[in-house]
Amino acid sequence: MNKQNQLTDIHKSWKPYIIYKSQNGFNLYTDFSKKILLNEKNVYKFLNKKQKKTFKQTDLFVGFFGYELLNNLIGIKLPKQKKINFPKGIFYKPEKIISFSNTLRYRNRDNNKKNKSFKINIDRKSYSIIFNKFKKKIKSGETYQIKICTKYKTFSKIDPLDFFCRLSETNLAPEAFLIRDKNYSIISCSPENLITKKGPSISTKPIAGTVKKDKSMNKNKALKYFRENLKETKEHNMIVDMERNDLSRICQVGSVKLSKAKIVEEYKDLFHYVTLIKGKLKKNISNLDIIKAMMPGGSVIGCPKISTLNLLNNQEKENRNIYTGSFGYIKFNGDMRFNIIIRSILNYKDISEISVASGVVVDSNAKHEFNENFIKAKALIDLFK
Repeated sequence: MNKQNQLTDIHKSWKPYIIYKSQNGFNLYTDFSKKILLNEKNVYKFLNKKQKKTFKQTDLFVGFFGYELLNNLIGIKLPKQKKINFPKGIFYKPEKIISFSNTLRYRNRDNNKKNKSFKINIDRKSYSIIFNKFKKKIKSGETYQIKICTKYKTFSKIDPLDFFCRLSETNLAPEAFLIRDKNYSIISCSPENLITKKGPSISTKPIAGTVKKDKSMNKNKALKYFRENLKETKEHNMIVDMERNDLSRICQVGSVKLSKAKIVEEYKDLFHYVTLIKGKLKKNISNLDIIKAMMPGGSVIGCPKISTLNLLNNQEKENRNIYTGSFGYIKFNGDMRFNIIIRSILNYKDISEISVASGVVVDSNAKHEFNENFIKAKALIDLFK
């Protein structure tokens, strides 16, 4: 059977499946023999599973950790927030994996029930108030950088595969993924890898720095802009230092190195400032140790991580759900790959939720950061047109 027809058949069967960007295209995971809904109690058992030498391609769990669960793992309890009671994490054990090229073809021509009207949970005025409050926290030394989350929401029935295929055509991202289950879907063009672990080797690739893409801004000009912009440079350096520190907690002394420093990556509506950091793990480091050291990803939180998380959680009135959690897989031999869940649509109970955030440092401008949030959300909002 033609693979594209196979994709359509799986989708129309309402069989749950996951698509994840691979090095050469996409992998589709399906025929799940287990589905584990994670909570504060069973997550430890899940992460402490005994590792074994494995050769089967399907010897892995694929899924996500939500933001709240990752906070709980490092001892942070969230205050009472508005919730939609979405699961805190779900992992699946696939029995079938199908590989696809970078071109996924599927269109739902009858999918015309999309609502194009979005409501934002924080308007410009409210954003400025929060921004100024956090600026004072920065000046008092409680944090050095902090990310303000805004949400765009709409009530809409969507076809997640149609959205994902169109998104992949226009904004192919190295950490893109789709989860389609019977009662929810997640569509993501996440660009940021948080953990890639193979044997004792581990790497992370923080993104800190964003500039809008237009006719006057190409890749070389973006690099020049980042290098000459004091605010972007400070933000990037702080996040890279924090990620290096996170890796150093679990890596051999002297092994943590910058592999690619301050390069530019290009996306549909913007350019990002990126650094790749690598290290060698200490002996007897567990999956739980790695997750607790690296998650939630510092580039989407701020620094220092713990005090900044507490400031954010006490300010935010709505639960982040999947946003700034992590999606990926854990193989039975302990190898893993996880992204940071950003640039994503969570569709649950026919409500689509897009969350974005921009960084506040001492040199930040409220209007610029508010507008940057919309730039980050635009590629996803455009799917509803």
